[in-house]
Amino acid sequence: MASLRDIQKRIDSTSKTKQITKAMEMVSASKMNKAEENAKSFVPYSEKIQEVVASIASSNMDAAHPMLEARDVKKSGYFVITSDRGLAGAYNSGVLKKIHETIQKRHQSTDEYTIIVVGRVGYEFFQKRGMPIAKSILGMADQPNFNDIKELASETVQMFIDEEIDELTMYYNHYKSAISQVVTSKQLLPLTNIEEQANTGSSQYEYEPNQEQILEVLLPQYAESLIYGALLDGKASEHAARMTAMRNATDNANELIDDLTLSYNRARQAAITQEINEIIGGVAALE
Repeated sequence: MASLRDIQKRIDSTSKTKQITKAMEMVSASKMNKAEENAKSFVPYSEKIQEVVASIASSNMDAAHPMLEARDVKKSGYFVITSDRGLAGAYNSGVLKKIHETIQKRHQSTDEYTIIVVGRVGYEFFQKRGMPIAKSILGMADQPNFNDIKELASETVQMFIDEEIDELTMYYNHYKSAISQVVTSKQLLPLTNIEEQANTGSSQYEYEPNQEQILEVLLPQYAESLIYGALLDGKASEHAARMTAMRNATDNANELIDDLTLSYNRARQAAITQEINEIIGGVAALE
């Protein structure tokens, strides 16, 4: 049995750990609320630009753009959103497991795909396995703005336009609630189903100078907005996952402290009983 001093040291150590995890839970909760607000506030813009682009694409049958045209897939692109830090439960492992299984199932060679990754955890995961990384961004802010992702998003879309890749799929965690985040895969390019969204809005538009030129500008912006929206969604999920993980760690620490306290009291009681027995034995010997 461990000594009283050893048990007390473990209790003190666990208590300090509990203080850290509790503080991290509160910080993550605050960040999650802000990230959730950012993700929700971006939805109206995303829906409106989608409505405008869909309106042009459906009303002008002659409108042509590489981003609207499906082609034979010779090389696939995967845009993966992970975090830069751990301690977030299954946030990273879930999305990385899904993308890894997809690649293993669909591709026989590394020449058939490339990866664009956000987050150090994902970058190191793919790097260790020798999987091709075309572009990456590390050290993303907890509350990112569009400028943080604009260059990477623009370069990724340009890869499709330049036919470096023939399709682009995003993998990220979709935020449903503080306790529920769902690993999601979404085809970003080509935008083959965009005309299905044409009837979602009732607005009428007049285009100047013309629809083709506006489509040329709006389509890349629309694709970039989808990437940014997924990033905001993923950040809200990350903070929620970390908050839940730290709450579970705090609960586990409390349970461990209770068990150690019980062991400490039992050991202390046994020590006191032994001392009493020794005293009684000494008195009996003197008699």
